[in-house]
Amino acid sequence: MAETEGYTDENIRHLEDMEHIRLRPGMYIGKLGDGSHSDDGIYVLIKESIDNSIDEFRMGEGKTIEVTVKDGKVRVRDYGRGIPLGKMVEAVSKLNTGAKYDSKTFKKSVGMNGVGTKAVNALSWKFAVQSFRDGKTRRAEFKQGKLVKDTDIIDNTEEAPRGSLFEFEPDSSKGMFENYSFREEFIETMMRNYAYLNTGLTILYNGKKFSSKNGLLDLLSETFEKEQVEPLYPIIHLKGEDIEIALTHTEQNGEDYFSFVNGQHTIQGGTHQAAYREAIGRTIKEFFNKNQELADIRNGVVGAIAINIEEPVFESQTKVKLGSRDMTPKEGSISVNKFVNDFVKQELDNFLHKHPEVTDVMSKKIQDSERERKAINVVRNKAMTKRASLHNRKLRDCRVHYNTNHELRDETSIFITEGDSASGSITKSRNSATQAVFSLKGKPLNAVKKKQKDIYENEELNLLQSALDIEESLENLRYNKVIIATDADVDGMHIRMLLISFFLMYCPNLIREGHVYILQTPLFRVRNKKETRYCYTDEERVAAINALSSDPKMEITRFKGLGEISPDEFSVFIGKDIHLEPVVLSHETQINELLKFYMGDNTPERQEFIINNLRIDTDELR
Repeated sequence: MAETEGYTDENIRHLEDMEHIRLRPGMYIGKLGDGSHSDDGIYVLIKESIDNSIDEFRMGEGKTIEVTVKDGKVRVRDYGRGIPLGKMVEAVSKLNTGAKYDSKTFKKSVGMNGVGTKAVNALSWKFAVQSFRDGKTRRAEFKQGKLVKDTDIIDNTEEAPRGSLFEFEPDSSKGMFENYSFREEFIETMMRNYAYLNTGLTILYNGKKFSSKNGLLDLLSETFEKEQVEPLYPIIHLKGEDIEIALTHTEQNGEDYFSFVNGQHTIQGGTHQAAYREAIGRTIKEFFNKNQELADIRNGVVGAIAINIEEPVFESQTKVKLGSRDMTPKEGSISVNKFVNDFVKQELDNFLHKHPEVTDVMSKKIQDSERERKAINVVRNKAMTKRASLHNRKLRDCRVHYNTNHELRDETSIFITEGDSASGSITKSRNSATQAVFSLKGKPLNAVKKKQKDIYENEELNLLQSALDIEESLENLRYNKVIIATDADVDGMHIRMLLISFFLMYCPNLIREGHVYILQTPLFRVRNKKETRYCYTDEERVAAINALSSDPKMEITRFKGLGEISPDEFSVFIGKDIHLEPVVLSHETQINELLKFYMGDNTPERQEFIINNLRIDTDELR
């Protein structure tokens, strides 16, 4: 076999620590992003800076943290012990360097890998660190991870005798956080979570004070207040050494959990959340001593759990899912599952025996859930029987599916269209190996105003669930991309909202995990004898007219609906140059609040929102 061309000694490179982080930022902070989503990298940079201050507080040092975010720049100041001055520069610029490797200094810290502030440093246009301790101070400044100034150890002239200061400005250069901006609501959610998990801590963020006296009880109470949800009974709040839980039932369907490890919001759960969920169901079932389904017991549960672990292991650098099986890495350590289960079994069971007024309400909720589940099963079985006879006539399926191991599984998609005209054009021009088409007849039900039983009784949504195969689990999903293909008019927009509302109500993770998209088709076609240009915006239309205007026979067409686009043209729009806009839902988004506002009964607030945000297309008025 011939030697691979171009592969020589010169291809072997050694990267310094800061260079490696800048070259592979995804390994350290997940995605980059521009700040429009709560999991974008610029918020990870803030979190990593604050985590050091949180760890100080958790070790009993420093009760106040000041956070300022202004003009794209971040400042974090704590009043803990301060970074040891002699090793301060190495602590923020050398990987695998830091006190968190010493369990005597930081026993239950979030960051155990010595990466956090190094990533902030490397990915910032400007970064500065300053430490104050023992009457001395030291300040170092960096640019894109490279040291540019170091005062060395000098006398401290500030009134505050100790602590650490971090200042940074994310790098907005090409390939980094281009055109970034911070969103206030995402940062405030972060500050609130820090406060809930650290009672006694005060965070001053841009002049606002965040603190909590009751931890997870405050978290659930304030969440319910914001979402306008009434718990069926007062929130159960229980605390122990290294564990805190809170839970109640609501009228909503399904389950919802907030989980934290060492103050870190594990938005994807992990071993502790799975153990908590299981323990709730088992403990309540044993208390009532009835043959109840765990799904009925947990239906409507909203809960929160926070635990502290020595040297936690997360499944990714961004620490959103706990992978640890044991509470400590030492031999003989109790497992996370047993630790959580033992606490919930003892404390929750004790609570239930002492509060019959709560158990009476809980019992009624479980019975109601059981009746509703059985009624839904009857309707569902009838629907499935009818579905089998229909052979899903709404679906023009493809040959490859996402829930297989086929090499093309990631390319699979399904277009949800309105009417036979649009579906006919897409069907004729699609790639039948990987692209399916599902045709709606008019507008689907508003799922926000219907019960699950109504969904199964509705043939159209019943068949859509069948086509996607998302009734039991998202793991069965048959298409990687669920593409809503509607006209860009009022009716088309309404259909988009109805479909998105349906997914949010009955399978929100379909959106959360990035499977739902909106198909963008051109609004205009500008052409002459030599060239045709498709334009997705007014700016593109103007540019095309200017470019082709030399031909007096230039033709401008406005597409008013997908049905007006020929199959030949559609093959261009759904091929390799397809324009898709992802439907994005952050883990912090309050779904009930969102759906009630946009798709619930009309309210003066929504009317005011529409009036204030009304946009008139002046082209239509000409």
